[in-house]
Amino acid sequence: MSIQEARSRAIGEALDDIRAIEAANGVNRDSLEQIKQRLIRLGQQRDLFPDEDFPLAPEHNGEFFDVLSVDDDGRFELYIEVADQTVDVPPHDHTTWAVVVGIEGNELNRLYDADPEGGTPPTLREEVHVGPGTGVAMMPEDFHSIHMAEGERNMHLHLYGLCFAKLKDRTLYDKETGAYRQFDVALD
Repeated sequence: MSIQEARSRAIGEALDDIRAIEAANGVNRDSLEQIKQRLIRLGQQRDLFPDEDFPLAPEHNGEFFDVLSVDDDGRFELYIEVADQTVDVPPHDHTTWAVVVGIEGNELNRLYDADPEGGTPPTLREEVHVGPGTGVAMMPEDFHSIHMAEGERNMHLHLYGLCFAKLKDRTLYDKETGAYRQFDVALD
C-alpha cells in the first residue's frame, strides 16, 4: 500500500470516528475534546505526512493549504496547512466548530473572550501552543488568533464541522480600526 493510500485510509477511519462522536454527543466542549484527541492520534502518524507530499514550493509564498477530505454535503472538511513564514491572523471566529492539531512546528493560538455585538475589544483568555501531539478545539462562537514564526516549518491539521466554502458571516476583530468586521475567506 502506498503512503497516499495509507493516509487516505487513516483519514477515513479518523473521520468515521469523529462523525460518530459528534452524532452521539452533539457539539460541546467535551465532544470537541474527544474529537481533538482522535485527530491528534491521526497527526501523530508522521509517516503519513511526509514533507515531499506537502512541499513549500516558491509559488506558495511560504504558506500552503491542501484539502485532504471534505464530505459531499459540505460538512466535515479536513485540510493541512504547511508554513515556514510569519503568520499572524487577527482574532476571528469560524461559525462552526474547529479543531487544530500539530504534526510539526508550533502554531500559537490565542483564545479570546469576545463580544462583537457589544463592540468591546476581545480579551485574551488563554494561549495554546499547537505542536506535535497537541491541539486546540473551538466552539463556533470562539475567537482565536494564529501566530507562527518565520523560518520554522509548521505542519498542522485543521478540521471544521462545515467546509470553508460554506462558512459565512465570520467575524474578525481589526486592531487597526478597533472594530469587528466580516471575515469570509476561501482556501485556494
